[in-house]
Amino acid sequence: MKTSEKMPEKTPIATLGAFGLIDRLAKTVELKQPSTLKGIGDDAAVVRYKKAATVVSAELFLEGIHFDLTYTPLKHLGYKLVTAGVSDIYAMNATPRQILLSIGLDKRFCVEEVEELYAGVKIACEHYGVDLAGGDTTTSLTGLTLHITVTGEAPEENIVYRSGGKQADLLCLTGDLGAAYMGLQLLEREKRVFDGNPRKQPQLEGYNYILQRHLKPEARKDIIELLAQHHILPTSMIDVSDGLASDALHLCKQSNCGVRIYLERLPIASETFRLADEIHIDAVTAALHGGDDYELLFTVPVALYDTIRKELPSVDIIGHLCPPSEGACLLTPDNQAIALTAQGWVG
Repeated sequence: MKTSEKMPEKTPIATLGAFGLIDRLAKTVELKQPSTLKGIGDDAAVVRYKKAATVVSAELFLEGIHFDLTYTPLKHLGYKLVTAGVSDIYAMNATPRQILLSIGLDKRFCVEEVEELYAGVKIACEHYGVDLAGGDTTTSLTGLTLHITVTGEAPEENIVYRSGGKQADLLCLTGDLGAAYMGLQLLEREKRVFDGNPRKQPQLEGYNYILQRHLKPEARKDIIELLAQHHILPTSMIDVSDGLASDALHLCKQSNCGVRIYLERLPIASETFRLADEIHIDAVTAALHGGDDYELLFTVPVALYDTIRKELPSVDIIGHLCPPSEGACLLTPDNQAIALTAQGWVG
């Protein structure tokens, strides 16, 4: 940017006040779900579902714990927040319908920056087909705080819980693992370099995939649609947000089963391997414990093996459930059993 160019003037939030800010943001919100009877502008949103069960989930993002604004664009942050929320709904085999967004803002933020955050939220709402139906805005003394509540619906008989897995069920996983964690490691590395030398340009070339997986992840709406299309009802399901090992153990505990996961079947992207080698991190450890992937881990009866392989090409069969007495293990190619531990994602 040329030095003669003027920076756009920023609008202090105090000039609008909390209610003025809400009114300004609400003007750009369009409701599309028939079940949304009332959105922003009253004491509560009003929704109505007919002949369906309602599912509700919530996500809390805290600055310094879940995100760093040094390298996280506000628009990406808004998108990621919605992704995290709707991923929980998809993990129930349900369809998200509405979100409620609450934000805590400190004095650093201007109106335009809040609008940038909301722009990412609205892009995600459009992508996932949900309505921004309300929320709250308040002052924060501890940095940016974001909270989202997501409501969704499904026929009661189609809802999938963590507790339905059976011994010998196949363990299936969408996408790949560890990329989001390695994207975070790359950004943290470049932040340390910048802190030491602000004139040095970040070295991010060749790592677009893992950066996107961290900054703008996607929830697996496509998989839920494919499962419905092929009349596949998983016996259990969970979204992988805390790391494969931790989430597999959650599923096993709720289903009262053990699990065998085959090391050679873990899907890990080439960029994940490359950066892991570059910064001396074990890629398998990142895949097992990195978290923030927002993939789906689910089980199906073994009779569906051929159907899964043929109809869901982006799904890998990585293991199977077993009696609880056999525990939860990762099996190496030479048949060594390594006990899974719930290290998981911190945050």
